[in-house]
Amino acid sequence: MGEIRTPEPVQLIIAAFAAEEEAFAWGKERAIETFGPIWRESPTFFFNEFTDYYAEEMGAVLLKRFWAFERLIGMDELAAIKVMTNGWEDELARSQEKTRRVCRPLNLDPGYIDLGKLILASTKDHLHRIYLRDGIFAETTLYYSQKAWQKLPWTYPDYQSEGYQAFFTECRNRLRQLRRQAVR
Repeated sequence: MGEIRTPEPVQLIIAAFAAEEEAFAWGKERAIETFGPIWRESPTFFFNEFTDYYAEEMGAVLLKRFWAFERLIGMDELAAIKVMTNGWEDELARSQEKTRRVCRPLNLDPGYIDLGKLILASTKDHLHRIYLRDGIFAETTLYYSQKAWQKLPWTYPDYQSEGYQAFFTECRNRLRQLRRQAVR
């Protein structure tokens, strides 16, 4: 029989995409208030280079950034974080109801990086997603093997890009370093 253990903490990341800088700033402020300082922010990526999936509700030109936080989280926190970030999206949309140009000004997708995988939270079920709680599912979006991120059949095209993966590798390296320091 295997020994039941609590998993080691993981690197929280939040993928944020929006058409306007004000929405990024608003979401970043909420995230910092809740999770503490950001350890690293990715470069800005052009999300619409990969898909137009959100164009109708968010606009044709969408920018995407990732935030990785100084504080690590427990894997079991992911569902609550996704519920919270969905609430923030709704709050911003409602506050801009009369002035906004798009129906969804901000999309926040939390996830975490462990040494062997990148996990994303979702409200949508699918064959490869596992139910966590409170209407939230999780999926392994990428896995780390042979010193590189590897895609899966369902990995989104943008998550297969070199720019994203360079940022994820930085996060993974930091996590590995923190774990090594904790053992000493």
